[in-house]
Order: sequence, then C-alpha cells, then structure tokens
Amino acid sequence: MTEILQHAITVFLGYFAIMNPVANTAVFVGLTANMPDLRRRQTAYKALFTSFMIVLVFALLGNMIFHLFGITLPALRIAGGILVFMIGYQMLHGESSKMHEADDDANSGDIAISPLAVPLLAGPGTIATSMNFAAESGWYMPIITVAMFACLCIITWFCFIFGPNIIRIIGDNGLNIVTRLMGLILAVIGCQMVIDGATTVFH
Repeated sequence: MTEILQHAITVFLGYFAIMNPVANTAVFVGLTANMPDLRRRQTAYKALFTSFMIVLVFALLGNMIFHLFGITLPALRIAGGILVFMIGYQMLHGESSKMHEADDDANSGDIAISPLAVPLLAGPGTIATSMNFAAESGWYMPIITVAMFACLCIITWFCFIFGPNIIRIIGDNGLNIVTRLMGLILAVIGCQMVIDGATTVFH
C-alpha cells in the first residue's frame, strides 16, 4: 500500500509540474478573453477532455506501442527524460518551453484542441512521462497514472474557470516563482528518468 501511495504522489507531482496549471491558466485566460462565460467553460472542458483521452491512450497502450515500433523501456526513459529536462530547464529560467507554445495562427482554428490540448496540456513531455510511469512494474501502474492525470485535469479545470481571479491574486511575480519551481521539479524528474534508463542498460 505504501508503494502504491508513493507512486501515486510521484505521478501527481510529475504531472503537476509538467502541466503547470497556474502558468497554463494565464495562457487560457489570454486565449479566451473575448469569449462569453459559457463558451469559455466549454473550451476548458473540451481541451481537458481531449488531453485526458490522449494520455489515456498512451498510458494504456504503451506496451503495444513499444512492441509496434521496437521501443524498449530504457530508451523511452532516456529520451523522455532528456525531453522533460529540457522543458524544466527552460521553465527554470523563466521561459516557456518551445514545445508548449501556441502557434501564431492558433486562433484560426479550435483553440481547445490546439494549442490548449496539444501541446500545452498533452505535449511531448506529458506523453513521455505518462508512458514512463505506466510502464513501470505492477498491474496497477497504468490505473494510477490515468487516475492522477484525471485528478489534475479536474484541478486545472477549476483553475481555468476561475483563471482571471487567480491571475489577479498571484500577480506576475507569483506566476514567475511558480513557473521556476515547477521547472526545477521537472528538471529533477527528467534526470531521474535518464538515470533509471541508463542504469537498466548498463546492468
């Protein structure tokens, strides 16, 4: 039971750091500033539901994807760890990751799908993290991975809905501090993924 709880906390904190609900709330508020409340809620729901389904597919079908493309778990951990570390490194310096930025023409389509769902919420780092957590030994790992992401989606939904109030309270300085803290956590998680993958290869 202790192992399950520890894994659940690790997964939740990993997702929290890589999704960074507070920073993404600022992006959401900016993209939906001219929308009525009902459409803004619908956009938040669609974006989070889409990102959840993406993570669900990769978490549950990770092993099948491995076999289909001939990918090994150590290779995923090393590549995913480098990817997550790069995102964390950029956030640690107060920059938004290039892999989590909106395109200039984002408003020409459905912003709930792009850029909100992909790449802001379910970007490459999130997908790699999901597959890494779900692929660990134990039948319950994919279930915990999906459940923790679902919890974070609920939290993020509330952040989106009350976004203007949250941004007003924490201010720009608070947003920068949160972004840097999440970047530090991501960088550490990325290093650990690389160490785990490299250790498995050498053994």
